[in-house]
Amino acid sequence: MLKHRGFPGRLPGTDFQFVIRRENRKKGATPITRRERFRDRKHADRKADAGFLAALITHFGDEPFERGNLDAGRLGWLIGREVKPVGEFDPADYEQLLQVDLAAAEASFPEIFAKDNPPDFGWDDDGENDWEDDDEDGR
Repeated sequence: MLKHRGFPGRLPGTDFQFVIRRENRKKGATPITRRERFRDRKHADRKADAGFLAALITHFGDEPFERGNLDAGRLGWLIGREVKPVGEFDPADYEQLLQVDLAAAEASFPEIFAKDNPPDFGWDDDGENDWEDDDEDGR
């Protein structure tokens, strides 16, 4: 499983997880399941979606990227809308290629594209994560 170094581990000040520490070797990758976003979702949930999408755009832009250690639950809120599979979709594959659809992302989350007042998600400027002290094995 590819670990995306420098990717935020979570939304600061919350328990909204963006990455996982290690792969599940017994059961395999948790499948990415599309989740419906209803209008009455909590503000914190919407902010986590926006923060995760902003981090994806910052790290990958519109280039294809490997799912790797990105959290399946968090991807489920964006998959099929702002994040699209590249090629045939295997929801339980750590090596699945994904790609941000920037047009769909801007339509759904215009605030993260605002030039004059972009949202501050509280990322560390040095890009460090609280889990990066793990060794290469992920332990």
